[in-house]
Amino acid sequence: MPPTQHFRELALHKISRSFGAHAALRDLDITIVGGEFVALLGPSGCGKSTALNCLAGLLPLTGGFIEQDGKRIDVLPPERRGFGMVFQNYALFPHMSVERNVAFGLRMRKVSRPETRKRVAQALGLVQLGDQAKKFPGQLSGGQQQRVAIARAVALEPSVVLMDEPLSNLDAKLRIEMRGEIRRLHQTLGLTTVYVTHDQEEALSLADRIVVLREGVVQQIGTPEEVYAAPANQYVASFMGFRTMLNATAVGGGEVITLDIAGTRLAGKSAGAPNTGPVIAAIRPDDVEVAGQGVDAVIEVVEYHGRKLA
Repeated sequence: MPPTQHFRELALHKISRSFGAHAALRDLDITIVGGEFVALLGPSGCGKSTALNCLAGLLPLTGGFIEQDGKRIDVLPPERRGFGMVFQNYALFPHMSVERNVAFGLRMRKVSRPETRKRVAQALGLVQLGDQAKKFPGQLSGGQQQRVAIARAVALEPSVVLMDEPLSNLDAKLRIEMRGEIRRLHQTLGLTTVYVTHDQEEALSLADRIVVLREGVVQQIGTPEEVYAAPANQYVASFMGFRTMLNATAVGGGEVITLDIAGTRLAGKSAGAPNTGPVIAAIRPDDVEVAGQGVDAVIEVVEYHGRKLA
């Protein structure tokens, strides 16, 4: 199956979606380059699935517009946007075999039978389910069902694949396996992927860029490294694993900054902090190293995480 990416950019211009007086999404503005993997990250109710459904055409916009290579597509119905969709609950037809599920969208688009058979075989081969073609969804594991859903999406050779929490129903081991599978397919097919998740580790391992949302508002857009190491605000820091937030005073600047925290001075990376004045020190447990005589402290909670304590 050839690479499916055949456009330069997909631009979401300050798109918004309101439900009555409630704004579920406000002014999301981002340009996605063809072949890019973008993750929409945030807790339940932050607006990430709303953004995906607006992009898919399943929800109308109440503000802004969407362009693909300079042509407006938000005025098009879902079936004319040429996107593939992978749902959280797989959305497979239980009475259809695996190959008929994968072929469903092609049949709806009136693709010829020989071309449909070829694309179905290619898609099932890509997700390593060629030997399961005659089985029914109920005879497959959760991971295999998700592979069928992905095969159905890529068989359409879509310009964009939209994935809405596709791994949330799988156990931890399967999530890790499927994460690698999704990334492999993305790279093999040259897909452009927009991926919704509440899992920080998924977003960090899969995405080229991450959009962090809170209550419908974008908090930060950046590479995984930028979002993880240099969060834009206290909310992003907390969501990305900075477990401790302390009021502090910055003393001096440069690449290394000294912080005065209740009379105790600690050195750390500035991450753009001001040279002097009040700041919030965001600290991960594994960022702390005891030096010299150390400082007096009380350990209140110890959590076992396998590889490290927190």
